[in-house]
Amino acid sequence: MDAAPLSAEALFFAGTESLQAGDMAGAETRLRQALQLAPTLAEAHANLGLVLEARGALPEAVACYQLSIEHNPTLAQTYINLAGALILLRQLDAAEVACAQALRLEHANPDAWCNLGVAYARMGLELEAEESCREALVLQPGHAKALFNLAYLLLRQGRWEEGWACFEARDWYAYLARHVDCPRWLGEPLAGRSVLVGYEAGQGDMLQFCRYVAALKARGAGAITLLCHPPLKRLLASLAGVDHIVGFDEALPVAGWDCWTPLMSLPYLSQTRVDSIPAVLPYLHAEPALLAAWAPRLPATGLRVGLVWKGSTGFENDAERSLPSLAALLPLAAVNGVSFISLQKGAGEDQAAQPPAGLQLTALGAQLRDFADTAAVIEQLDLLISVDTAVAHLAGALGKPCWVLLPDYLTDWRWLEERTDSPWYPGVMRLFRQPAGGGWAPVVADVAAALEAFAARRLGGAGHHG
Repeated sequence: MDAAPLSAEALFFAGTESLQAGDMAGAETRLRQALQLAPTLAEAHANLGLVLEARGALPEAVACYQLSIEHNPTLAQTYINLAGALILLRQLDAAEVACAQALRLEHANPDAWCNLGVAYARMGLELEAEESCREALVLQPGHAKALFNLAYLLLRQGRWEEGWACFEARDWYAYLARHVDCPRWLGEPLAGRSVLVGYEAGQGDMLQFCRYVAALKARGAGAITLLCHPPLKRLLASLAGVDHIVGFDEALPVAGWDCWTPLMSLPYLSQTRVDSIPAVLPYLHAEPALLAAWAPRLPATGLRVGLVWKGSTGFENDAERSLPSLAALLPLAAVNGVSFISLQKGAGEDQAAQPPAGLQLTALGAQLRDFADTAAVIEQLDLLISVDTAVAHLAGALGKPCWVLLPDYLTDWRWLEERTDSPWYPGVMRLFRQPAGGGWAPVVADVAAALEAFAARRLGGAGHHG
């Protein structure tokens, strides 16, 4: 005899268990079955929204949350989830309304205040964003997301004493904390102790913050092991103070160090302020053999200007920070006496093979094996023009002139506010920011004018046109 068919309630509970276990396909199947039997089951709509959001199907997730609210408008958590999805879709006014509705139901809900803070931050309302994050922290003092969001606000504003402390709420290094058997370094004297420095976040973060290895040595550290992204391994061998380099694709021993630290806790433990950044440039170097190998592949005449117009597509703000295509840089082609070199890897690399008419380009991206190769090319350029991605940090670390094109929406905290320079890379980096509301055309026009002046200076007037 067949088993009796499952009830809507049983399917809902089974789907929710699957969701909590991370079985998204199973969760979706069971929740949809539950909704076929009970179309007004608000909680099933809400949980299906979570499944769809995890899959990146944000408009569909929003529709599920809205259906859930239609059938039961008394659940604060559904409004909070709706606000989170709307923020990712940049529907910020609607997200603010959803947070307000959650707070009307549960005024003391720290998650609702936290999401409201994110919505305000993305609207550019930094004071309101800070107040909302702080309200969440009054209600729940260790609220990790509120601390993390507050850290971004404070760091962007240059309020680094509190900013670095709040930034410690991130959980990017949880795997390493579980894996190694030595204590975490908390700033105590190092006196010859061996240290494992763990990688965090992206390759640009590693390039920017690896400078702190020298600071650890200066504080008395013994042998320092740096765990890094595999494409950085060869390059980071040139870093002063590092004794061993391990790619995170290699087997990492459990033991062998006296203490460990996440890379991006080092500014906090070094009490770094805007006016005390360890910024002696260059702190990375190209290998002489690679310089020689790459030299013949570079243009023999003109100013050598490198171009990078897209970052990694996996980055949350990539649509904002990357240019739509190489064609956006076409106005630069009007500057005489410049030879352009593409260092674009991955997304956008194909565009360099067929540049827009009028833009002469030497495309090297496909030949670059890792960042040691890229460093050998940048070392032989006059200038790099790049969006906010790892190659810009590499140019800065090499002490090479670099112009960075920055988005108006969610400008990264490390570029601070309204500055046209970077204290992380003094004397070599220049920032070109989108106007309020965004748009790349005015930025590229500014870069083209600056390149005209740069070329005139470097070429002593030769090749300059009026």
